[in-house]
Amino acid sequence: MLRKILLLSGMLIFGGQGLAQSVSFKTYMNPVIPGDHPDCTLTKVGNDFYTTGSSFNPTPVIYHSTDLVHWQAVAQPVSAAWANYGDSPSGGCWGGQVVYYNNKWWDFFSRSNQMYFVTADSVKGPWTLPTLMKCPLSVPGLGYDNSIFIDDDGSWYLLVKNGQVNNWILQLGSDGQPGGRILNLCWINPAPSYPYSWAEGPVMWKHNGNYYYSFARNVAGGQYVFRSHTLTDSASAWENLGNFFNVNDRQASSALFKNPNHNSAAVIINDSTSWVIHPLWRSANNNEWYGQGRQGLLNEVYYDTSGKPTADYPVNVPKAAPNLSSSGIPWMVPHSDFFASDKLNPEWSFLGYTPASTYSLTKRPGWLWLSDKRKPNTIIKNDGEHNYSLITRVDFNPQVPNDQAGLWIFNGLETIYFKLFSTIDTASGKKEIVFSSNRYKYSSENTAGDTVWLKLVRVNHMLTGYWSADGFNWTEVGSIDATELDGLQPNYNAWTGNRQGLFVQNSSAYFNFYIYRDAYTPILAECPANQYGTARTVLSGGTTVLDNIYNNCWALYAGVEFGNAIYQKACDSISVVASCASGGGNVEVYIDSIDASTKIAECNVTNTGSWTNFKTFSVKLSSPVSGSHDVYLKFTGAGTDKLFMLQSFYFTGSKTATGINEKNFKGYNSPRKYQLEQNYPNPFNPTTKIKYSLPHGGYISLKVYNVLGQEEATIIDGFQRAGSFTATFNGKNLASGIYLYQLCAGNFTDTKKLVLLK
Repeated sequence: MLRKILLLSGMLIFGGQGLAQSVSFKTYMNPVIPGDHPDCTLTKVGNDFYTTGSSFNPTPVIYHSTDLVHWQAVAQPVSAAWANYGDSPSGGCWGGQVVYYNNKWWDFFSRSNQMYFVTADSVKGPWTLPTLMKCPLSVPGLGYDNSIFIDDDGSWYLLVKNGQVNNWILQLGSDGQPGGRILNLCWINPAPSYPYSWAEGPVMWKHNGNYYYSFARNVAGGQYVFRSHTLTDSASAWENLGNFFNVNDRQASSALFKNPNHNSAAVIINDSTSWVIHPLWRSANNNEWYGQGRQGLLNEVYYDTSGKPTADYPVNVPKAAPNLSSSGIPWMVPHSDFFASDKLNPEWSFLGYTPASTYSLTKRPGWLWLSDKRKPNTIIKNDGEHNYSLITRVDFNPQVPNDQAGLWIFNGLETIYFKLFSTIDTASGKKEIVFSSNRYKYSSENTAGDTVWLKLVRVNHMLTGYWSADGFNWTEVGSIDATELDGLQPNYNAWTGNRQGLFVQNSSAYFNFYIYRDAYTPILAECPANQYGTARTVLSGGTTVLDNIYNNCWALYAGVEFGNAIYQKACDSISVVASCASGGGNVEVYIDSIDASTKIAECNVTNTGSWTNFKTFSVKLSSPVSGSHDVYLKFTGAGTDKLFMLQSFYFTGSKTATGINEKNFKGYNSPRKYQLEQNYPNPFNPTTKIKYSLPHGGYISLKVYNVLGQEEATIIDGFQRAGSFTATFNGKNLASGIYLYQLCAGNFTDTKKLVLLK
C-alpha cells in the first residue's frame, strides 16, 4: 500500500490546480517561450504537455504546461555533473524528447553524435545517469536532433538523423535500446543532390490512422511533411504533401518571425484541435535582436478534407489560445528566486560541466553558494526580453583583482559579455564594483563592505549597472550599449542565444536572491510579453511607446517582483507615464489574470495637451500585493477613439517597519522555505489540522485526493501571503479510508497521506 501511495504522489504532481480561462488567457501572441528554445519536441501525457530540446552548453530543461501557452520549468534531466557533458559553446546536449512509457519517464538526447537516455519515476526526477544507446550494425550512427514516436499499439520508435543522407526509424525495446524493426528512409534526401538540404529534426505523429513524417530543410527555414497509411520504409507508400506551414499567409511577408522550421509532432487536445511548437530566429529584417536565439512558438494545425495538415504561419497577431486551463502556471520568463529550497530551481541551467561540489543551497540556508570550477562558475537563464531589472545581493570578500562575483549576460559563443560584479581594485587594494564588457570598463568604490546589492537594468540595447548598500539607495556604475550582444553573430551564435545569471570567478561567494523584473524600476510599456490590440510605435523624436490603445485592449508584463520577507518592500501605488490628446481613459491593473478578484488598482489618464507630451499619473493600490506576479494592464474608456499612449510604468514601495539590514535578514519571522507538515491528529475523525509554510506570497492550492488520484476536496485555492498557516480539513462527507493531501505553491509541490477512521 505504501508503494502505491508513493507512486500516486508522483502522479498528482500537476493535478488539481485548475483555474477558469479568463479573458487574458483566451488569446496569445508568440513567442510563448521567449529566448533560445531550439529543436523543441512536444509530448502529451494525459492532460499535461512537456517540451524540451537542444540546450548545447547549458544543461537542458524540461518544461511543463496544461494549456500550451503557459510553461514552467520542472526538471533538468541531464546532470551538469555528468562526466561526459563537456564544456564548449556548441557542445552539450543536441535534440531531446521526454516521454512516458512503460510506467516511467524517459528523456532521450544526443551528445557528440551519440544517443543517450535517462529515466525517472517522476518527471521532476531524480533522473538516472545517462545510458548510451547501442547502434545497430546496419545503421551508420544514431546522430542528433532525434525524436520519439509511440504508436497506438504501444510500440515505440527513435527517429534518427545522422548527416544529410541518413534518415532512419528504429524500433525500441522495453529497455529503451534499438530492438526490432529498422526502417531506412534515406531515399528522402539522397546524395548528391540533397533535395531537402539536410532533412533534419524528423518528427512523426498519427492522425485518423495515417502516419505523418515531418522534417526541416535546415535551421534557416522550410518544413515539409510526408504521409503514409502504413509504417514502412517503402518510398512508394509515402506521399509528399509539401510545405507544412502556411507559407501563403498574406501576412507572412511582414511577420516578425519568418521561415518556420524544426516543429514538434502535432498533438491533439480534447476539442479535436491540433497544435505544434517550434523554434525560429527573429526575421532577417530585425537582426538587431538576433542574439535572443530561437524563440519558442506555438501554432495550430489544420487538416483539409484530403487529410493534408497545414500549420499556421507565425504572424504577429493575437491568436485564439487552446481551450485549456493554465492551472495557475505563469508566463514563461525568468523568475525571481530566493533560494528557499534545498535544491536549485530547474529554471536555472549551469554553463557546461559543473561538479556538484562547486555549488550548495545548504551551506547557508536561504543563500546559494557558488565556487570557481577552474573557470567561472555560472547559473543562467534564457535572456529573451528587451527590458528587465536584475537584482542580487552577494556576500563576497575578494582578495585579488581576479576575484569576481555578480551578474552577467553573455552570448552563445561566450565571446561577448557584460558583467556587473564585486571585486578589489588593483592599485588601491580597496573593494570596488565594476561594470564591464569586452570593450568598456566602469568602476565605483564599494563602501558597503562584503555584502552588497547589484542591479543590472536593460532598456532595449542599453545596459546600466548600479550598486547599493541597502537595496533602496542606488549608485550608478556606468552604462554600456549592448547592440553587439544582440545582433547578428557568426556561426548562428554557436546555436545558443544570450543568457543571463549569476557567476563567481577565482573564488567563492554567497548569493541571497535573484530578481528578474523589479516592480520599483520603470518597466517599458512597449515590451509586453503578451498583448491584445496594442502595438509598439516609435515617435518622431525616438521615444518608443505602447500605442493603439483602445477600449478593452490589454498588455502583459511577466515575472514582476513586488517584494517579500527578504526583499522587504511594501508596495503602495502605481505610476504610469502616458500622453493623451483625446478624452483619455483608465489603466486597470491586475495580477496573474484579468479577473475581478485580481484587480489591484485603476489609474485615470487625462488629456496631456498632445501625443508627444508625457505626464505621470499615479494612484494608490486598492489591494496589497507581494511576491512575484504577471502584471496585466487593461485599458478602458468611452467611445471608439484612441485612449492614450503609454511610455512606462512603475510601482512605488517603501521600507517595512523593520527596514533592511543584516540583523533582519538573519532573523525575520517569515519561513525560509516551503514546507507541508504531517496532519494532526492522524488517523482522525472527522477533522484534522494541516500546517504549512510559504516563504513567498502567491497562488497556492491545498487539496485532498483519494488513492485513485481523484479530487475529493479543496481546502485552499487562491492567493495567500507569505507565512506559516494551519488549515482545518473536515472529512465528514468522506468514507473511512486513506487519502492524500497536496500543497502546490509556485514550483513547490508536496503530497502526504492522511487516514480517516469513523
